[in-house]
Amino acid sequence: MRISTVFFDVGEVLVDEAREYGTWADWLGVSRHTFSGVFGSIVATGRDYRETFQVFKPGFDLAEEREKRAAAGQPEWFGEDDLYPDVRPCLSRLRDLGLVVGISGNQTARAEGLLRGLGLPHDILGTSDTWGVEKPSTAFFERVIAEAGVPAGEILYVGDRLDNDVAPAQDVGMKTAVIRRGIWGHVLRDPDSPVEKGCVFALDSLAELPDRIQAYNASRS
Repeated sequence: MRISTVFFDVGEVLVDEAREYGTWADWLGVSRHTFSGVFGSIVATGRDYRETFQVFKPGFDLAEEREKRAAAGQPEWFGEDDLYPDVRPCLSRLRDLGLVVGISGNQTARAEGLLRGLGLPHDILGTSDTWGVEKPSTAFFERVIAEAGVPAGEILYVGDRLDNDVAPAQDVGMKTAVIRRGIWGHVLRDPDSPVEKGCVFALDSLAELPDRIQAYNASRS
């Protein structure tokens, strides 16, 4: 099947999360370098990244702390400067090629509002908070298929994580692309794994994606 629809994960695919995680280090009162090092070590051992917060503050509740930050005038936030520079050109080019562009990831309702406020070129946008289901549940990707309204085999899901993004998307029959950036994209990259080998594309930048999809679809005409 040709690719008619492309969905993008948010964190470390569209949005560089370095600044936001840095603000969490500030909130916890630890150096950003230390926080990043612990974060990376936890990801490398296959554990949930949220365990990072427990190292510095046992009993840490992420949802509760988000509310505390908001009350203190320091809510979660990202803006234009946090977008990777290849994002807008890629999304615009895909739409110019006649492809449907979707954005979907594990994000809060507030983050979804921030995404909408950025005015990114897209046709569909949804997040785990508003959909009521989160990755890596296959139910999340089934919702993506429903939102797209096309067969799973026509959808390409682009993510930075083999575990949360690529594997479950493949499980429901989607095509997948992995992008090598951010902590997960580098620490957990595994070109020899069946999951990564199952990707249609392995990317170093979104800049290369439109041409590669165009060539892929042309080969199936």
